[in-house]
Order: sequence, then structure tokens, then C-alpha cells
Amino acid sequence: MNRLSGFTLVEMLMSMAVVAILLVIGIPSFRFVTNSNRIAAEINGLLGDMQYARSEAIKEGQPITVCVSTNGTSCANGNNNWQNGWIVLNAATNVVLRVQTAFSSSDTFVATNTISAVTFNREGYANGIPNGTLIALHDSTNTSNWTRCLSINLTGMMRSQTYDGVACN
Repeated sequence: MNRLSGFTLVEMLMSMAVVAILLVIGIPSFRFVTNSNRIAAEINGLLGDMQYARSEAIKEGQPITVCVSTNGTSCANGNNNWQNGWIVLNAATNVVLRVQTAFSSSDTFVATNTISAVTFNREGYANGIPNGTLIALHDSTNTSNWTRCLSINLTGMMRSQTYDGVACN
């Protein structure tokens, strides 16, 4: 007896149905994970550069500025669109210490109170910003689940916050 091995049409259709169900469940979760990771990386990039600037200001005893920059060499005054990129600049010597290029995604990273620069003095305090300054990061769909905020106060303390649909907390 020659017996042919293989799948029947019913077995193949059932396998395809199971795969389709798993994809329908898994694809939205994967999108959330990728968006969440991208947003976290972007906010942590600015937070890390702010912390670096604060520590350099204390270490060097000179003012260090983090500002929006579209060209990577100088501050773009009056531009509070942080998604265009930023630089860490020694304000006393005009030496650029770090450069962050513009985001490749269409996320928006805009500061409240039109803050385009934060300068840390030699004690680590943030000069020239209103207390409670927020820089809010929104994904391209402006979904509140993915919105993150970077909070900076006058003492130079910074923290990343989540958005609850009304405000960052």
C-alpha cells in the first residue's frame, strides 16, 4: 500500500485560521510596544543630555546650556520644537559638547512656555525657565497613551512623566 502523506484541505484551512487569529491579536500589541519604545528612547535622550549638562555645569563650574538646534552648531532661538534636534553647549566657551539630530519620526516634542533652551549654572540650578516647565513628547497620532513629558524645575531636578489624558503626572 502506497500511502501519500501531506495535509488535507481542512487541516490547511484550520492552520491558516489559527495563524490569522494570532496575527489579529498580536499586531496591535506589537505596534504599542514599538511606539512605546521609540517614545521612551526619545524622551530618555533629552533627559540624559539634560542630566549630562547639569553634571558638567557643576563639574566645570561654568554655565552649560541645552538648546534647540537645527544645524548642530548653534542654538535656534525662539524655536521650541525640540524634535528638530538639540545641542549641549558650554555657554562660557561656546564649545558644543553633544549633538542630537532631528527625529526621523513625525513625533512632536514641544515645550510649554516656549522654552527653547535650559541653562544650568555652576550649582546645578536651571536658570531662566519658569518653574514647572514641561517638554511634552507626542507621537504622530497624538495618542495620549504614548505621550510623555519631561518636567524640569528651577532646582535643576528633572523627571520623565506619563500623560493621563489631562496632564502629566
